Amino acid sequence: MRVNEIMTSDFETIDAMSSVTEAAKKMQSLNIGFLPVREGREIVGVLTDRDIVVRALAREFDPDSTRVKDIATQNVTYCYEDIGVEDAAALMEEHQIRRLIACDYDGSPVGIISLGDLAVKTGQENLYGEALERISEPAAPAR
Repeated sequence: MRVNEIMTSDFETIDAMSSVTEAAKKMQSLNIGFLPVREGREIVGVLTDRDIVVRALAREFDPDSTRVKDIATQNVTYCYEDIGVEDAAALMEEHQIRRLIACDYDGSPVGIISLGDLAVKTGQENLYGEALERISEPAAPAR
């Protein structure tokens, strides 16, 4: 099974210059916790609801004046849309991420594959379980 068979191809992005407040409101209205960050047509980062809490609110940044690009994860891990789901799961495990951007061979983002997609759409429970276990390591909080 290929990534393009199970990925979400109708996904939202947010402009890098948008405020953290705008991003949070967009996430709330769409009931999502992940947004690819773009400058023009290029994906330059990803933003999660956790990024908003840990990188902005916990540091007491003003969410109205802080730009998404200032708190987003810059190193984006992606895959090509035609790779196998096992390879996508391996990438997610290696980088300890729960979502992966799928691109075409021109580098344009065409979809997002999540752990949920692996769990629900592949029928391979062991693939999801193994990926989740490795992505979650280390599970202990930093103290």
